[in-house]
Amino acid sequence: MYAIVTIAGQQFKVEKDQEIIVHRLEGEEGKKLDFNEVLLVDDGGKVKVGAPSLKGASVSATILNHLRGDKVIIFKKKRRKGYEKKTGHRQDLTKIQISAIKA
Repeated sequence: MYAIVTIAGQQFKVEKDQEIIVHRLEGEEGKKLDFNEVLLVDDGGKVKVGAPSLKGASVSATILNHLRGDKVIIFKKKRRKGYEKKTGHRQDLTKIQISAIKA
């Protein structure tokens, strides 16, 4: 059984006991979350598709930990002008484990 669910503005294909990394979510480690914007559920070949989301369907998850992504370097340069600018970015992320899918 799997579901396609919207978490923090992105769509993920999730299964029970799967661990995924998403954009930072509110809450401390160990907190349980419910995601109600389920777009599709496949239960052994029986596919239910929402328009745009399924009513009564939800995905439960537990926050495992908060972490930060790899550093991304942004380097801008204009040749012969003496302009160089270097900045970096690290995305705040949350690792969650899917505990249940309710159709």
